Amino acid sequence: MSDKISKPDTRPGNPCFSSGPCAKRPGWTPAVLQDALTGRSHRSAPGKAKLKSVIDRTKNLLGIPEHYRVGIVPASDTGAVEMALWSMLGARGIDLFAWESFGAAWVSDTIKQLKLEDARVFEAEYGALPDLAQWDAERDVVFTWNGTTSGVRVPDGDWIPDDRGGLTICDATSAVFAMDLPWTKLDVVTWSWQKVMGGEAAHGMIALSPRAAERLETYTPPWPMPKVFRMTKDGKLIEGIFRGETINTPSMVCVEDALDGLGWAEGLGGGSALIARSAANLAAISNWVDRTDWAGFLAAEPDQRSSTSVCLKIVDPWFQGLDDETQSAVPKKMDRLLAEAGAAFDINGYRDAPPGLRVWAGSTVETSDLEALMPWIDWAYATVKVEIF
Repeated sequence: MSDKISKPDTRPGNPCFSSGPCAKRPGWTPAVLQDALTGRSHRSAPGKAKLKSVIDRTKNLLGIPEHYRVGIVPASDTGAVEMALWSMLGARGIDLFAWESFGAAWVSDTIKQLKLEDARVFEAEYGALPDLAQWDAERDVVFTWNGTTSGVRVPDGDWIPDDRGGLTICDATSAVFAMDLPWTKLDVVTWSWQKVMGGEAAHGMIALSPRAAERLETYTPPWPMPKVFRMTKDGKLIEGIFRGETINTPSMVCVEDALDGLGWAEGLGGGSALIARSAANLAAISNWVDRTDWAGFLAAEPDQRSSTSVCLKIVDPWFQGLDDETQSAVPKKMDRLLAEAGAAFDINGYRDAPPGLRVWAGSTVETSDLEALMPWIDWAYATVKVEIF
């Protein structure tokens, strides 16, 4: 490290910028979990009441339509997406959009695991969004609202007609609570507690429109259905799932943490306040990008830039002249330096993405912490550049 490069004077108050599990809400301490219903059955009256409270308050906070069903399901957002794919796909042709690793995973599951033949795949490279107008609205569609590993999000729902014939199945785990979702255009929406709200991990949530519920009750997939994916019994929806009667045993500590996060958000002013916080965080990073000559957004189009999983690329001509192995090493070295300095943890880009940084800017992150982080990123880059030279 060069002694000519001085470290910034101020560190972020909370250096946790991981894209999952994400930063806890400001002021969080383990003491908020003291009322967790540990040692009690989740099927007891108090247990079901806490689970139902998570469902009802989440639905209210997000502005989910009253006629939609919302439930808590196993295995985080991944489990929620898999539940939807295995339970609903196959009734119609399917169009799949992928522009980063998680979208690619749903493509793989649909084609390689479910082996659906009437499937069309529309892909784009990291940093870009496929042309969503390619979707045939008489077919089902699967897509991520926010590409967590690419920093590219869907800007709006204008491409989804109200009179569609197919279902819209949306993995929104790094979008809900931070972006304005057009709920009536989305038939299946999935997310987890560990993303935008910074909750403890392992549990997912799923929202179903009446059209999605109808699909479940009128269509039986040709493959065996694992128990944790079953949302129907004898051709009828298992309504208990949407009243807090979970399919498997949830952690009541995680439930308590989810309730704490919801209480914090309600105190801020609800969903609109959460969206505003994340938007302010993206603006702080954008202001820094405008000032720097070596970094840029991986997402090419401004209206497609994520306000949560902000992905940055290195545009310095010096960096572009490096071989692939050295390019990959630069953000890794920066990530290590920032962690050692206590300025930022876990901001190296995703392993399958182009070399760069990924900074979580969701609603639990303070804008002041991001503003304090930016000089540290400049310091880390300059330090690594000197080391390589």
